[in-house]
Amino acid sequence: MDAEQLKGSSHRWMNAALAAFVEGPESYDFAVHHAGVATEHLLKAYLAGMHPALIVDGKHFDSLLHATGLGSHAGPLTKIKTIGLVDAYLRVDKLLPKKIPISKVDLEPLADARNGVAHSAIHDSAQAEAVFTLCLRLVDPVLEELKVDPNSYWGPYLLLHDKLVEEQVRQERVAAEALLIKARSLFEQRFGHMSRKERDVVLAAITSKPLITMSREAPMGCPACGSQGWVAGEVEAVHFYEDGGVTISQEEVLLHPHRFHCAACDLDVGTKLLSHVGVAYGIFLGAGPEDHIDNEPPVDEDI
Repeated sequence: MDAEQLKGSSHRWMNAALAAFVEGPESYDFAVHHAGVATEHLLKAYLAGMHPALIVDGKHFDSLLHATGLGSHAGPLTKIKTIGLVDAYLRVDKLLPKKIPISKVDLEPLADARNGVAHSAIHDSAQAEAVFTLCLRLVDPVLEELKVDPNSYWGPYLLLHDKLVEEQVRQERVAAEALLIKARSLFEQRFGHMSRKERDVVLAAITSKPLITMSREAPMGCPACGSQGWVAGEVEAVHFYEDGGVTISQEEVLLHPHRFHCAACDLDVGTKLLSHVGVAYGIFLGAGPEDHIDNEPPVDEDI
C-alpha cells in the first residue's frame, strides 16, 4: 500500500509491456496484460499517496485496519483485499475531474482484455494496439499529477509512446470530423430548402425529446448543425468546498456523458469521439440532485 512501491511496480510492468509490444503481434497478449497491471498500479499509487485506505476494499474490515495503521488487530498483510482497475480508475477520475481523457466506457475493453489474458489466455490481437495505447493515454495525466518525469518512466520507449498516442488521437479526430461533415450534409438536405421560420417550427418539434435510452439525458447544442441535441450518460451528486472545508454551494449534479445524438442531422457520437466534437467529459446540470438522481432505474416509455 506504499505509493512509492506502487510507482516502481508500475514502471517495471510498463517497461515489460513495451518490450513485449515491440516484439510484434505474437507478444501482444503479454503487452496488454502487463500494461493493464502497470496502469492499475499507477492509479493506486496516486490514491495511496493521498491515503492508503483509498485503495482497499471498503467492505473488508481487516484491509481497512491495515490501511489505517491498525494492522496489529487484523490478519496478515498478505490477505489484504484491494480494489481493481475499474474502481481505481473511478476513484482517480473523481479526484481529478476533467483531467483523465478516458471514460469508464473506454476503459471496459482494457479491463476485458487484461482479464481475458490473465484468466483464459484469450485476447483479440486486432484490438491490441488500441487497447495498449489506451493505457498510455490513461497513465500520462497520472504521471503528471505524481510529478514523475515522463523520460524516466517511458525510458527508451518514449518515442514509441508519443507516436502511438498521436496516431490514436489523430484517428479519433478524423473519425469525429467525418461524422460532423456527414451530419451537416444531411441537415442541409433535410432543411436547406425551408424558410427560417418553417425550419424552426419543424426543429422544435423533432428535437424536443431525447431519443437516447440511457440513465439520464441533458439538452445540448449540436456541434454539427446547431440544433438542440441530447447528451446522455451517468449522473452523480457532487459538493464544492473552499480550502477551509466549508461548503460554499449546494449539492449539484455532474453528468458523465456516454453518447450524443441530434435528431435534426442524425449526428450520433459515442464515448471515444465525444471530446473531439466538443462534448466535455463532465457536464454540470442546472437542477438539484432530486431532479436527476433517484434509486430507481429509468423506465423506457413508448412514444
